[in-house]
Amino acid sequence: MEPFAYCRSKLHCEHVPVAEIARRVGTPTYVYSQTAIEERFREFDRAFAAVPHLTCYAVKANSNLAVLSLLRRLGAGFDIVSGGELLRVLAAGGDPGRVVFSGVGKSASEIDLALRHDILQFNVESEAELEVIQERAGARGKVARVGLRVNPDVRAETHPYHSTGMLEHKFGVPLERAPALLRKAGRMPHLQVTGIGFHVGSQITRLDPFVEALKRLKGLLSGLRAPGIAIGHLDVGGGLGITYKDEMPPRPEAYAEAILQLARDMNCQLLLEPGRAIVGNAGILLTRVLRTKRSDGKNFIIVDAAMNDLIRPSLYGAYHRIVPGTVCRRRHHVYDVVGPVCETGDFLARDREMAAVRPGDLLAVMSAGAYGFVFASNYNSRPRGAEVLVRGRRFKVIRRRESFEDLVRGESRSPL
Repeated sequence: MEPFAYCRSKLHCEHVPVAEIARRVGTPTYVYSQTAIEERFREFDRAFAAVPHLTCYAVKANSNLAVLSLLRRLGAGFDIVSGGELLRVLAAGGDPGRVVFSGVGKSASEIDLALRHDILQFNVESEAELEVIQERAGARGKVARVGLRVNPDVRAETHPYHSTGMLEHKFGVPLERAPALLRKAGRMPHLQVTGIGFHVGSQITRLDPFVEALKRLKGLLSGLRAPGIAIGHLDVGGGLGITYKDEMPPRPEAYAEAILQLARDMNCQLLLEPGRAIVGNAGILLTRVLRTKRSDGKNFIIVDAAMNDLIRPSLYGAYHRIVPGTVCRRRHHVYDVVGPVCETGDFLARDREMAAVRPGDLLAVMSAGAYGFVFASNYNSRPRGAEVLVRGRRFKVIRRRESFEDLVRGESRSPL
């Protein structure tokens, strides 16, 4: 199913006109298709049906409780990178025994929280982290299940900020250091080595980086023999890209085939960490035109969404298609689509050919379901927008628009 399509010249999410959502909820508003999320998850999960696996949705991509609850009902596990994300999973009814905890900077309190809830596995990224988890588990009289995240030194061929699998990056441990660290972990009384894995980046549109990383990891395991080490989980990370403009990422079936050709004989349960691939194209950001402006030959469309609502264009130079809420036959011009924030970097698109717009027109920023609202801020004291979930002919506000009181909650109104 195509989640966003025109019917009688009106853009719809499933069977709901987005103009009706904007009228009742306001703008800026994120809108997600529940059916699209369900279909994307099932497609990804089904691709690996031939082997034992757990599809751990990457919470960082979109952490709304309703989205997490939906994925939990579909059978997802969860990949988290903070204590806050663990609490979100728990609030959504998620099973901590299906949670893997990644990230280079887990604090002692976050480790304690994860130990208290007996998560499936810590994905450990340094020797120092091994020692902290050993100490915290010992203090609680527990044994922590750990997997080692290896840095395979593989270039992901994506935006530099999305690449995580090279030695110059902060993530994981170098391949040559991994055997010694695994042996050390195997001797620690409060650690149980259960897995090994990698994550080479995000928005990857070719299979080569995944295949090369897995080949290097498989070579490492073939030469590893140590007491106390029984690798039961092989975490192949996430990072499969989506189409924003004209990218042609592999389908989940092709991705699975490439992984399974190498992993099938490794006798491990696969842990998968898709995020963007599940929710990215299942969401849009609705925004209204405030006014247009012409300055020294340049045309601007000024909208009510800004870089605080969707920072990807400003942060990454990311491309998002922008389409009208209603198809119109107006002359096309080249525009910058910008927001009200007091930064030159506040733009949603630059030098974009679009049909002429008028104040009050509704626009949809496409492919905004991943790394959209989760990046939102209150810069310029702007309340964050609403989030809406659509299924069929119904929609539900799954996060209300913030108010001024939300903005200042927790702040003191008087100085010393």
